Amino acid sequence: MNRLPAIDPQHLTDAQHAVYERIANGPRKGVRGPLAIWLHRPELAECAQALGRYCRYDSCLEPRLSELAILLMGRHWLAEYEWAAHKPFALEAGLAPEIIDAIRDGEAPAFNKPDEALVYRFIRELHDSRAISDGLYQEFIKVLGNDAAVDLVGIAGYYTLISMTIKVFEVPPPAGVMPELPTTLNLRITA
Repeated sequence: MNRLPAIDPQHLTDAQHAVYERIANGPRKGVRGPLAIWLHRPELAECAQALGRYCRYDSCLEPRLSELAILLMGRHWLAEYEWAAHKPFALEAGLAPEIIDAIRDGEAPAFNKPDEALVYRFIRELHDSRAISDGLYQEFIKVLGNDAAVDLVGIAGYYTLISMTIKVFEVPPPAGVMPELPTTLNLRITA
């Protein structure tokens, strides 16, 4: 259950209404989950939703790779709402179900595509080391390029904000979705 009550769309301030309309009438087609939490602070909601729109819809990474990164962020934070919201998008974008299941189960996936393996390694190393080694950075740039590195870091940062919002304010998974992630950090993704 959310720690913050939902804001009734019929009782929005002018600032809340403006950002609510931008979100609801944009590609997301609705204001839910962490976006609804941010409405409590419309200035934050405005900035965060704009960054999220870029990260989700306009980055140079193809959706298969950005959804892989988003699932890795959701799994890292055990953010069930994020996992549930993005698993269907990842499947639709062409990420193999076996990869998604391995990430969910805390196992290293068997990748057939080098770009997916690089995104996985990049996000994992960033979490584990709080840095990216020169070797991995050069390999990533050679295959995906500088723009992809910048966008991937942006995606990781934005979905950290999303995941933290989900965890702190106890945003439940979407209605009718069964939780899939462990509830504690005891189950950790292996390298």
